[in-house]
Amino acid sequence: MDASKLLNPERRMLKMMQSESSKDWSLQEILSACDWSDQAVAVGAGLGLSNTGLVVMEENVENLVKLSSQGASALENGLLESRLWSWISSTDNADMTSLQQSFERHESGPGVGLLKRIGVQLNGGKFVSDNSAEVEQIISQRTSFLTSLPDLVENLDSEMIEHFRGRKGFIENQESITRTWKITELGLSVDSSSLVEKKTITEITPELLQSENWRDAEFRSFDVTLESATPRTGRSHPMQALIERIRNIFLEMGFSELVEDYVQTAGWNMDALFIPQDHPAREMQDTFYLDNPSKMELPDDVMQLWSDIHKHGGDTGSVGWGGNFSKDTSQKGLLRTHTTVNTIQYLADNPSMPCRMFTVDRVFRKEAIDRTHLPEFHQIEGIIMEEGANLQMLVTTLKTFYHKMGYPEVRVRPAYFPYTEPSLEIEVKWRGKWLELGGAGIFRPEVTEPLGITSPVLAWGMGLERLAMLVLGLDDIRQLYISDLEWLRNQPIM
Repeated sequence: MDASKLLNPERRMLKMMQSESSKDWSLQEILSACDWSDQAVAVGAGLGLSNTGLVVMEENVENLVKLSSQGASALENGLLESRLWSWISSTDNADMTSLQQSFERHESGPGVGLLKRIGVQLNGGKFVSDNSAEVEQIISQRTSFLTSLPDLVENLDSEMIEHFRGRKGFIENQESITRTWKITELGLSVDSSSLVEKKTITEITPELLQSENWRDAEFRSFDVTLESATPRTGRSHPMQALIERIRNIFLEMGFSELVEDYVQTAGWNMDALFIPQDHPAREMQDTFYLDNPSKMELPDDVMQLWSDIHKHGGDTGSVGWGGNFSKDTSQKGLLRTHTTVNTIQYLADNPSMPCRMFTVDRVFRKEAIDRTHLPEFHQIEGIIMEEGANLQMLVTTLKTFYHKMGYPEVRVRPAYFPYTEPSLEIEVKWRGKWLELGGAGIFRPEVTEPLGITSPVLAWGMGLERLAMLVLGLDDIRQLYISDLEWLRNQPIM
């Protein structure tokens, strides 16, 4: 074998392996002996020596099971069934109502299913078990399994693997490849004195040619047939690009953009829109109420108008909602649950000025995170206020917007919202199916008349993330916010 054809890394590796010819060299041993930090250099040198028959390489593939994000969280905080069972064992009133009060909504529902599968049943409205020892044993086995990870598949209980594979995000498989190298007789026959590393020249310059240092040097080889690397340039995130596209469409349609704060009062967020104070959506489980500021002052005359509207309809001819109206409730601070809170304030400040406004901005709701829900998301919202505005104008505006977005087939169907009448839902046809993307309608007199607005107000709201999932062909809303550079680079330019 002519050592002159070897590259410097190959020479170094072969020389080291000649010093212990009977040894099976691992990757870490090669790195240490050759004083390398880059694994790619060692693997590349080993491959080159294998191709020339100077060493033989063996690969051992191992399948590992390791914790995913949900599994790590469960191990740190306790499995859901473990926490539920501890609660059941420590309380005398372990019924469904108490469970829902003690645990988050996204835990109580799945948790009951987990309990039933390990022998905990609802009997007479209370959680009981015929065999508490067995329940505790199952929970202990599951906890021990998670604690033992990572480990090889063959070392683990197959039933446990199957169980946790059925629980999204608990475990994942990882393939581990271990390489070893051993020198051959041909490798041993290479004269070690010929394995001297030479200076490698990667660039030929006029100075190099004049110095004649190139005569005894080694030139780096290049494969000119390989494709060049794809140049990577900066670009907008798909979500930001989509927002800009939507902005441009509304601006082209003659709308103006409204940008306001997302810290608001419950009064403007809900009372002004004729949402009753006992509406379920106003509860803590749906709305982010603030500790600071917990209260934001509102004018007494405005709150009195809302109070009259809610109690008996004021001067609108409506009967209202009846019951009591709390001014303290109106002044609670919260993170806005929709952007209509800002447009209604704009209308209150400009009750007689015709306008066409839109907003694309963040809103906040206490949602359990899953493939279609996030606690923080974006809303596309718009209004038209002018004399003669009607339902046909609203439908035409929405159809025009979606047509410009690339969805020519749009339909509407009747719906109900507390603050619009008539109300409708907007659907577009996507992959042969009708998908609901938002709601719309004409503000009720209970919303507009207390503010001094006499013209009809057309309003609509739609979720940006849901539209983004359609545009980008995604099936999980969380994919919009992952830090996967390859995925981001491959997204189409909006």
